[in-house]
Amino acid sequence: MENQDKSRQEICRELSIGELFEEGHTIAEPLLKQHVYPWEALAGIKDFIRETGCRLSSDEYDSPRPGVWIHKTAIVAPSAFIGDDVIIGAQTEVRHCAFIRGSAVIGNGCVVGNSTELKNVILFDSVQVPHYNYVGDSILGFKSHMGAGAITSNVKSDKTLICVIFGDKKIQTGLKKFGAILGDYVEVGCGSVLNPGTVIGRHTNIYPLSSVRGYVPAQGIYKRQGEVVKKHR
Repeated sequence: MENQDKSRQEICRELSIGELFEEGHTIAEPLLKQHVYPWEALAGIKDFIRETGCRLSSDEYDSPRPGVWIHKTAIVAPSAFIGDDVIIGAQTEVRHCAFIRGSAVIGNGCVVGNSTELKNVILFDSVQVPHYNYVGDSILGFKSHMGAGAITSNVKSDKTLICVIFGDKKIQTGLKKFGAILGDYVEVGCGSVLNPGTVIGRHTNIYPLSSVRGYVPAQGIYKRQGEVVKKHR
């Protein structure tokens, strides 16, 4: 029984919001602090945006239409599509033909690039999704980066509920749509697919053209499924 309790505590710690993200790097921190695991916050993103946006200073943010708030220092290309319930932070660049479908919290100093699509996401400050990325039902930590063509897959092919695979354990999320959680400073290589329920610990690198599933520990280098090596400090 003692070993089982220790195992549960270890799961809770490694997958927890506090372990994956530093404080102070997202306007969505009040939402995240209501939960233990980051995927638990996905269902509340839209409501959080609506509640928070109304309190943003008109001296700092423009609101081109109800439900959308864009910092006055952000640069948004005329060809970009901005859907409903969106906050875009200071010094962020939304490039040509970006498609922000909605329910998106985009932090300060981010890059949302050409043909990148966002839907129901939290992007911490300084996140880069600059080239042909799809990020849906996901949370990307501080200074995380997705290489060209890297995407999150947010629905299983059999449409069943998504679980997080942690070693030989499966943690049920109760979610039908859940892409990936990237801890702070994660680097995802070009052309990679993050399968539903992927969680990647801080400071981990994912090799290009990877198909990633389950939990990838912090401070690692993911080469292929089952082959993750620790970084040398």
